[in-house]
Amino acid sequence: MIKIPEKDYQSFIPRAERCAADRVYPLSIACGFQPGDIWADGDAALFWHYCGFAYISGSPSDGMLDKIYAMMTSPERPRRLLLITDDAPVIGRFRSEGARLSLRTAYAWQPREGREAMPAPEGFEIRRIGADDIGRITGRIVPSFSWDSGERFLEYGFGFAAVRKGQVCAVAFSAAVSPCEIDIGVETREDCRGRGLAAALADRMCRETARIGKKPVWAHAVTNHGSMRTALKCGFAADRTLTAIAAPEG
Repeated sequence: MIKIPEKDYQSFIPRAERCAADRVYPLSIACGFQPGDIWADGDAALFWHYCGFAYISGSPSDGMLDKIYAMMTSPERPRRLLLITDDAPVIGRFRSEGARLSLRTAYAWQPREGREAMPAPEGFEIRRIGADDIGRITGRIVPSFSWDSGERFLEYGFGFAAVRKGQVCAVAFSAAVSPCEIDIGVETREDCRGRGLAAALADRMCRETARIGKKPVWAHAVTNHGSMRTALKCGFAADRTLTAIAAPEG
């Protein structure tokens, strides 16, 4: 398995398009929108996004899977490697190695004609994320989760923030972008949850994504019931279950 130099990433766009589990993250790398690594072995390729999500295109050899597992478990890896797949043989192989497996629900967006936009909850202003907001956004699933700089995020992505008294209380943003899809990430400050901020912001993201001619994408761990409720409110329908593979604990 060899690491592909960035100058050759665009030649891997066709392979990124063939990723069965997901295309938006692999394409974001291959198209040069977001940082990440591409590794290849024959007709198979591994797309390892800046946020840690990784996807395989093609039919990986046993040797390639061995190397991916070694990267996943190496204490010197530059970031986590969370392999997301729906390939049963790959899942079985990593299970036999003792990797941690969990399930993710992936959704299909079903736009509802004539549905009114969700209003901002009382006391909050919803606005597009700008350069002045980047440094004030805190949390786990925020632009810095999947973008290496605010400048790159503002160039290739976008998002919306719910603001109260000058404080950013919640955000929805493009966690991954491709020429035809946008994966939506959402984060609400703990003391502001339960007010409908996530749904209002995600609804705004879906509408803007559709307006620019792309398709909204949504996925989450099956245990994340809050994300599930938000997805359903915004017109998503559960479509399939994927497996996330991580290094063993300890």
